[in-house]
This record gives sequence, C-alpha cells and structure tokens, in this order.
Amino acid sequence: MVFSSLEFLFLYLAITLAVYFLVPRKLKNIWLLIISLVFYGWGERVYTALMVFTIIVDYVCGYFVDKYRENRKKAKTVLVISVIINLAILGFFKYYDFIVGSILNLIPGVNIPLLGLKLPIGISFYTFQALSYVIDVYRGDANVQKKITSFGAYVTLFPQLIAGPIVRYKDVDDQLNERLESVDMFASGVRTFTAGLAKKIVFANAIGEVWYYFRDLPTDERSVLAAWFGIICYSLQLYFDFSAYSDMAIGLGKMLGFRFLENFNYPYISKSITEFWRRWHMSLSTWFRDNVYFPLGGSRKGKFKTYRNLLIVWLLTGIWHGAYWNYILWGVYYGIILMLEKGFLLKLLEKIPSFFRHIYTLLIVIFGWLLFVFEDIGAGFEYAKNMFGVNGSGLLTASDAYEITRNLVFVAILCIACTPLPKKLFYKLYFSEGKLGTVYRYAVPVVALAFLTVSIAYLVDSSFNPFLYFRF
Repeated sequence: MVFSSLEFLFLYLAITLAVYFLVPRKLKNIWLLIISLVFYGWGERVYTALMVFTIIVDYVCGYFVDKYRENRKKAKTVLVISVIINLAILGFFKYYDFIVGSILNLIPGVNIPLLGLKLPIGISFYTFQALSYVIDVYRGDANVQKKITSFGAYVTLFPQLIAGPIVRYKDVDDQLNERLESVDMFASGVRTFTAGLAKKIVFANAIGEVWYYFRDLPTDERSVLAAWFGIICYSLQLYFDFSAYSDMAIGLGKMLGFRFLENFNYPYISKSITEFWRRWHMSLSTWFRDNVYFPLGGSRKGKFKTYRNLLIVWLLTGIWHGAYWNYILWGVYYGIILMLEKGFLLKLLEKIPSFFRHIYTLLIVIFGWLLFVFEDIGAGFEYAKNMFGVNGSGLLTASDAYEITRNLVFVAILCIACTPLPKKLFYKLYFSEGKLGTVYRYAVPVVALAFLTVSIAYLVDSSFNPFLYFRF
C-alpha cells in the first residue's frame, strides 16, 4: 500500500486516526504497532514475520548493550551481533542472486542455483532504522527502550516504513514515550501531507509519463534534444516522487504527534556535489556519515584515509540502493567526484561565478541519474550516446519537438518548484499584516482541500501511479 492510493486515504488512514485518538495514551504505541504491521502486511504478508524477527533481535540486543554499558567489550560484542544479523538478512534477500549470478557463477565449474527471492518492501530502510537504535544506545545517545511494543512501533511506524526518511532512534526517543498531539500540529500535518500528495500525483506522476515517453523511444528515433529533455524530466520525477513521499511521511507523523526531520532541502539549487548530498535524502547521508564515515576516521587522519573513507561510504551507498552493477557504478561515480572536490575542486569552484557552479552541479547530477535509472548498463550507454548525437535521429525531430514544446511550460514550473521561492512566497503572504494576510490564512485550508480534491480525481482517473523508491 502506498500513500497515494484510494485504499490508504479512505480506508486505512481513516481507521488508523479514528482509533488512535480514541484509545487511551498507554495504548497508542500498541495500536501504532498493530496498524503498522497491517500496513506492511497489506502488500508483504510473507515477510511480516521477518520484520517481527528484526524487532525482537534489536530489542534484545539493545537491552544487553544497556546492561553491559560499563563493560564496553561485552556491549560492543552485542552491537556487532546486531549488525551482523541485520546486515546478513539484508544481504541475503537483496544481494544473494546478484552475488551468485554476477560473480560466483562466472567462475569455471561453479553453477549455484538462483533463488529468485522477492525483495521485502522497505527492507533497506527499516533495517537501517532498527540498527540505529542499538547503535544509539551503545553510544549513549539514547535511552534503552524497555517496552518492546514501543520499540516495535518505532521500527514499523507506517509513515516512514516503506521509504523513509530513516528516523534515527535518538531523534524520537522522547517522543515514543511522551508526545503531545494538538489541533495545530494535526492541521500542520494535514497541510504537509496534502502538499506532498499533490506533489506526487500532480507533479511527479505527470512528468514521469513524459520521461517514459522519451525513454521508450527506439534508440535510432531519439534526437539529441529529446534525450536531454527526457533525462531532465526523470531528474524532476525522482525528486518530486521521493521528496513527496518524505513530505507525506512527515505530515502523517505530525498528525500522530511525531516530529520527523526533513529529508530534502532543495538539492537542485546546490553549487557543488558536496552541497548536493547535504541536501538530498539527508537521513541516508547522515546515517552513513555518522555510522560509517566518522567511525572510519572521517577526514581527521590524512588525505589518503579521507579519500579511502569517501570511496567506501559511496560504494556502500551504491550497494544499499540495489543489487545491480549500475548502482555500484553510481556510488563509485559520486565517490570519485567527492574525492576530487575534497582534494582541490571545491577551491576552484569558489573562484568561479555562482551560475557556472550551479550548471556544473546539475550536469554532474544529471549524468549520475543516467547511471542510476538504467539497471541495464548497455541501455543507459545507448541513451547517453543519443545525448551526444550518436546513433540517434539528429538534433531534433518533428515528433520530439512537439512533445518537448507541449511540456516545456510544465517543466519550467517544476524547475521553479524545486527552489525555495514558492515556500518563501507562501510564508511572506501567510504572515503578512492587514487584510491580505488574513484572507490568505483563511484561503490556505481551502487551497489544501482543492489540492486534495484534484489529487483524488487524478487517482480515480489514472492508472499511472509508480513509486520509484518502493522496493529499495
């Protein structure tokens, strides 16, 4: 089940909220655990038991890490056990067939059968989230959770279960035990959720159809401008799709009394790749920074180890995204670029005008998404050749010109929506004095209702509703 579905909006969410606000406070986390398992089991019945197993393992490990707090050797041993079990489960389901089929079976005489296992939905997200609990308790950043139902609610919490943001345990430790729901916070959550839903349905889905059109063109019929326009459309689709899901998760969290950290901070306004990855999928970047990069020594132990650490982190980031070679190449691609920026490129970028730094960043990101989107590396290479006029249909065909022209204004609107400008305008009007501010504040719920209505109309009328991070 995804948030942008009629079943979620009119059945699941309505029942969830109604019961949540009716039950006494001591039962709220229990209800969240039950209803979150129902949410997961809706599309993943077989693997719900796997999630329950993860909850039990990390709850027990957290308990013993806290018990042995004064004995760091024993506490570290328990932490290592937790890491091994969690990563072994993730590795088996996500990478077994890849390792066997792409590496081991290439050895002469080796023929290990593939299992063809279906990847559990959201396993990369909830595994990292559960691990963060044991790590935070080990470091003393969070208190041990004595109630397994509250810990289970944290791991399975449906707003961020499928695709994040990855909520660090220390960030919601106090909220799990004591949180305050309010009308204002609920209303803010509704606005945030509605904005995310509209961003997903009206923006991401619509631009995704344009991308699919250009992607699916035969190689010899795709012009240069069509190839560039297409990958720009994919870049916009991925941002609006993923950030919309994060917005909806944050909005749902507010409705339930939780405050999740932002996951996106206008990444396409960045002027370096270093800045871009501080703004894109911030919960994942922070997780790898705090739990891999810093423990390896970060940038404190000389240039060589700094570069090594960057490459390790980005190799792991690529592997985390999927069991295909293109994700590994994508991770190495960014690892190398970040090494270059760390070494000398950032200093050079500071000397050139802001506009050119922005163009540099966007070009690097676009080619990064080209690696990311094509699991078939050969198909991605053919698409890249079209971008430079190789094996395509010239600079621009009549049919490509028509498709580009009819979507050009929409793309321009989305590009503006990628910047802080709409949000700044919203706050300027919302907090303005006089009649204008009053009228605008009264208009906000009306506009939110209009967005909700339009989004529902799209859901009823359209069968095109992909979610790009659904099985990461």
